[in-house]
Amino acid sequence: MVEEIDFKDIQPYSDSEFKARMAELVEEPGFEHAVRFVMPDVNFPEFVEKLKMIPDNETFQREVMLPFLQLLVSKTTDGVTIGGLENLERGKSYTFMSNHRDIVLDASFLNYGFLINNWPTSEVAIGNNLLIFDWITDLVKLNKSFIVKRDVKMTKALEAARQLSAYIHYDINERHQSVWIAQREGRAKDSNDRTQESLVKMLALAGGGKVVENLQSIDIVPVSITYEYDPNDHLKAREFLLKKLDPEFRKSQHDDLLSMETGLLQHKGRVHFEIGKCINQDLSKLSSETDKIEVVRRVCNLIDRHIHLGYKIYPINYIAYDLLHSTDRFAEHYTSKEVEDFKAYLERKLDMVRLENVPEEDRSFMREMMLVMYSNPLKNKLEAAGNN
Repeated sequence: MVEEIDFKDIQPYSDSEFKARMAELVEEPGFEHAVRFVMPDVNFPEFVEKLKMIPDNETFQREVMLPFLQLLVSKTTDGVTIGGLENLERGKSYTFMSNHRDIVLDASFLNYGFLINNWPTSEVAIGNNLLIFDWITDLVKLNKSFIVKRDVKMTKALEAARQLSAYIHYDINERHQSVWIAQREGRAKDSNDRTQESLVKMLALAGGGKVVENLQSIDIVPVSITYEYDPNDHLKAREFLLKKLDPEFRKSQHDDLLSMETGLLQHKGRVHFEIGKCINQDLSKLSSETDKIEVVRRVCNLIDRHIHLGYKIYPINYIAYDLLHSTDRFAEHYTSKEVEDFKAYLERKLDMVRLENVPEEDRSFMREMMLVMYSNPLKNKLEAAGNN
């Protein structure tokens, strides 16, 4: 039994709250603006009436979110695929832990893959730093999301971590509800995906046993996310440059909103999710280890290896690696036309960077960082497979 901790401020809205909360949401001007922005052809009054008739979050996901995601897939991708469902057991709940590519769509597209395969969706961890307006909080909590507190004072950090850990354990073991959480806070801007030790430590706080036992009790399944093209690649390159020029540079709220909008609406090419196997068997090999710090480090490495091995590698990843390292090692995986197309793509994206009077030296730096972004998944997969 999970210790008595109040989850009210972080958990999704219950079915008994759903209709009242939805009725409040549809009256928000910000919500109407957002809906009209992403669905310009919508009949908003008619859409509102449909929303008011929805009784619970499962119906909301199937009748509203699924059609919206299908529209998004058709307009902004060349297809979303999901592999590895055979690694999951029907009726069992899991903690899906993935690399983090897009602020909004990582978990949304994963749940899209579950929905089209008649698989239960997962609850989604979302940082409160993204909940800029109250209506956004209401929307995500209506859509099976729970809140990760990232703006707490140091004195409250452990309390927040204990609450979050207890909620995830409660979800998995008592509500039998799967959850999704990214392997780190924030996206890896250079696509060099690594699991944060603090995340593993948080997950191991609840459960009442040793670190390994507590992690085994929530059935962690690594998930590898691969976007052929990252709509935010030029924005990430810009951020790398600004941090190089000013180590104290920090993104603004406007930057986050722009990243969310760009990731949501711009082209992503092919998108693939690969679901790995539950790591419990691997964790059992660590059960005799007594050093908690070493256990956490090895668990992170284990999750990283599973995620890296699951990447889908596209021609542009091979091209980026060869261009970055001035080699033709992977020339058999792409054509000369694909090379020229990718080079042209990089220049188009660099032209979109909103900075005045960018010297060629800075443009070259951003170009190199984009090559790093696109080559790191291949580099990490090769290392995980022992083929570096």
